[in-house]
Amino acid sequence: MQLGGMALRDGVLLQSDGYWAAAVREEDGGVKVVSGAKPQLPARETLRQVPVVRGLVRLGEAMAVLPAVRRKTGRPVLPQEDPRMLAATAASAVATVALRASRRGSPLVRELAAAGIGLAPVLLVLRDSRLSRYHGAEHKSVAAYESGGDAAAEHKEHARCGSNLVAPMVVTSLAANLVLRAAGKERQPLATFLAGLVSIGTAMELFSWMSRHQDHPLARTLGKPGIEMQRLFTTSEPTTDQLDVADMALKELLRLEGAAPAA
Repeated sequence: MQLGGMALRDGVLLQSDGYWAAAVREEDGGVKVVSGAKPQLPARETLRQVPVVRGLVRLGEAMAVLPAVRRKTGRPVLPQEDPRMLAATAASAVATVALRASRRGSPLVRELAAAGIGLAPVLLVLRDSRLSRYHGAEHKSVAAYESGGDAAAEHKEHARCGSNLVAPMVVTSLAANLVLRAAGKERQPLATFLAGLVSIGTAMELFSWMSRHQDHPLARTLGKPGIEMQRLFTTSEPTTDQLDVADMALKELLRLEGAAPAA
């Protein structure tokens, strides 16, 4: 069983293919654990056989649990609800749109610059924050499940972290923008939207391939920026209490999986 997840404000969210579980440290020191089944798209199994589309389905189902997490925890726990994160994300979006609208320089240089400018404010907010430590706890918990080892001894960086999508996204976004420009449709909203979906789906395909072939030179090259981002900015060594929170989320997810009917 392959697990994924994300850091929450004062907690950790973990997901399997069919379930999710979150554990959040309360102000009084207790831990609130919530969980549930993941929403599933109609014709899910058929769609997940289609290259490019299947990545969008997986991503969509992973994001679809967030409203339930927010509702069941009963307080602002999503990273996007942090005022500093909101401000950083807004600044990144404005700068990225402005840069991509410019016609100065080559498309490759603009795309690389947009990726850097878009990420920089968010990375600076994350660095040495509680969120980065819970991000490290999430990675260590998943790695311990996969290896059967001790979470405290695992690395805080993980090959399947979403930050490893950065390089694939730069590559596929650049390719999509070049195709749009060659077709003269870079300012058409529908074409831009569809190209964006194809770009994300293709990046997810690359990301999945990288996860399955971690020793391949190309996979290591594409994964290097994400690993360095984790090492320098997005993950920090968690405390024992934070590892305990991640472990509670993991135990709840495994409980749900154990209670699930056999396929």
